[in-house]
Amino acid sequence: MLQITPQHRLMIAVSPVDFRKGIDGLVALCRRELNGEPFDGHLFAFRNTRGTSIKLLIYDGNGFWLCQKRFSTGKLAWWPINLEQANALRAVELLIILQQGHPDQAQIPVDWRKLPHLDE
Repeated sequence: MLQITPQHRLMIAVSPVDFRKGIDGLVALCRRELNGEPFDGHLFAFRNTRGTSIKLLIYDGNGFWLCQKRFSTGKLAWWPINLEQANALRAVELLIILQQGHPDQAQIPVDWRKLPHLDE
């Protein structure tokens, strides 16, 4: 099973992708358009034109995982529209998107925060 963790570096394709592409086509797209190296273990996320499906591509050290989620009803509630939004996306926000949610409407705690000292 593929788990998306806060330690994953996410690379999100802002523009829709032709979902007839398989692993090799998406690897080429990662290098050419996202300036990412798929063999580095980054998680790449793509959406189709209609917003009804998402593909995730990741290399785990001995092979590629290519996962696709096609929504049974509805479309994506949100997808980044520019590189600034895509680069700021956190793992927990991608998980919300995969459930057809809107990350800006979720009350997500920050990933890291300073804990108070117990003697204070």
